[in-house]
Amino acid sequence: MSKDLVVPRRAAGGRAANAKRTPEERRALAQKMVAAKRERATLPTVTHPGKLKIGELEIACYVTSTGQRVLSGRGMQEALRLVDEEAPASGQKPGSRMDRFLGTKSLRPLIYKTHSPDHFAPVRMRYEGHVINGYRAEVLPDICEAMLEARDAGMLDTPRQRTIAKQCEILMRGFARVGIIALIDEATGYQRDRARDALAKILEAYVAKELQPWIKTFDSDYYEQMFRLRGLPYPPEQANYRPSYFGHLTNDIVYRRLAPGVLHALKDEARKDERKGTKLHQHLTAGYGRQELLKHLGMVVGLMKISGGWDDFMQKLNRIATRYNESLSLDLDEAGSWAK
Repeated sequence: MSKDLVVPRRAAGGRAANAKRTPEERRALAQKMVAAKRERATLPTVTHPGKLKIGELEIACYVTSTGQRVLSGRGMQEALRLVDEEAPASGQKPGSRMDRFLGTKSLRPLIYKTHSPDHFAPVRMRYEGHVINGYRAEVLPDICEAMLEARDAGMLDTPRQRTIAKQCEILMRGFARVGIIALIDEATGYQRDRARDALAKILEAYVAKELQPWIKTFDSDYYEQMFRLRGLPYPPEQANYRPSYFGHLTNDIVYRRLAPGVLHALKDEARKDERKGTKLHQHLTAGYGRQELLKHLGMVVGLMKISGGWDDFMQKLNRIATRYNESLSLDLDEAGSWAK
């Protein structure tokens, strides 16, 4: 059957199902869908995906826009040997045992001895257009410690539990090896050199050596939402009027959240430029820098539109895109000048 035939039938099925609902049920469903969409928009995004290698194991890992270190849920389960290797007799696909494992009655006193259940709750985040689940990185060694303590106390009753405990021992040895490397890097200063090299590469990707031609970047949507959230009438009486403190706010909600050091580097380039009145975004690289700015701006405007006020917007933004470098006081009602 062709896709051309499948799509209309699905749409027709959806309409038929909706027709059977009462007006109250349709209204409740619509509200639920809107709430889910809003909740999805507030989820942190993955900014740095990677692979954590511990011996022969490889676990997908992420750093989110809130700075949280997260391990893939599937990767953790495989590392602990919690994933079923064969399909059960029911014929269903092999599934996750993490929830059942964390709920094991005999192990709960050890697993939750130093942390509340919230510590072990899945972390939801957005990555490449999808919502994925993981666990904060600290959860894996916490589980390993609890399992090894349970083994020492003779509390492991099943072959599955003993297999998990053996795997935990392997993982803890791997953590120790990774940890000693990190400690040596810190003691010798090599960690700082790596950080400097990484920062140099970031700035090279973002900041252009030559001034880019002016292209309208901050459109009317951005300013309309800025005026609305700051409680100012829009459009203003003078067509091009912008309160001077908007520059400080833009530096904070846009440039300071692009990448480490970018705002400082852009200001340096602007100061060096003999031409007055250049915009900060003209000093971004035409490719990567500008594209990252436009992506960030799209997210900012989207959050503005679903926010009821400035404080509400800032709470949402701080959850999704944290600041780099120094913090900025937001009591900026009149002070400051427009960002270049």
